[in-house]
Amino acid sequence: MKDRPCHHNHPHHGHRPSLRTPVLSLDQETIAYDGCIALNDISLQIGCGEKVALIGPSGAGKTTLLRRLYQLRPGECAFIHQQYALVPQLSVFHNIYMGRLDHHSTLHNLRTLIRPGLREREEITVIAESLGLAEKIWTRTGALSGGQQQRVAIGRALYRGGSILMADEPVSSLDMVQGREIIQLIVDIGQTVISSLHLVELSLEYFDRIIGLARQQLAFDLPAGQVSQADLDELYG
Repeated sequence: MKDRPCHHNHPHHGHRPSLRTPVLSLDQETIAYDGCIALNDISLQIGCGEKVALIGPSGAGKTTLLRRLYQLRPGECAFIHQQYALVPQLSVFHNIYMGRLDHHSTLHNLRTLIRPGLREREEITVIAESLGLAEKIWTRTGALSGGQQQRVAIGRALYRGGSILMADEPVSSLDMVQGREIIQLIVDIGQTVISSLHLVELSLEYFDRIIGLARQQLAFDLPAGQVSQADLDELYG
């Protein structure tokens, strides 16, 4: 997924000083659904190469913010959905292949469903091996464990490519050991990574920047090492 290297620039004036080229930015945005404000007056810039975790209580707007950021550059983003969004009847191979469905004609996609071409087989086998799924590549995805299904969802994002990797609560249904493995994979794979997480511990451990959301607003935006227990108490209080 490391499409283009990041270029560093001089600090910009704005919400948060950064030495990285901004790849995504929002300026005093308010986002509403069905007449209800989901996020109010949000300003932020995300620099190339940053690993950003979005944290906060349920309903604070984490998923809304992720989706809005995705809309800014959909062609450069791969998205890992909370519920994986896999097709359980199809194999691991075909679920990973779906990351590039929109890159090919309907005819090519149908042909791949019946008899995958050599190039696709080679590309997807490499990804499956990197995720520990080599033995399962032709297994029906519905027969896999939750942790394996999550790896398939990551594989699909990986196959899609793009310099920005987004994940919505990627470890919500996994235990801590599996959760750590998946988060490690995500931050290693993506050049720029933005993930919403309910586990504060993993956010502080694996991400370099933490954005706290509460009451539809940006509560804080800090380097992970500067987030205090008082900040967290206030966020979840």
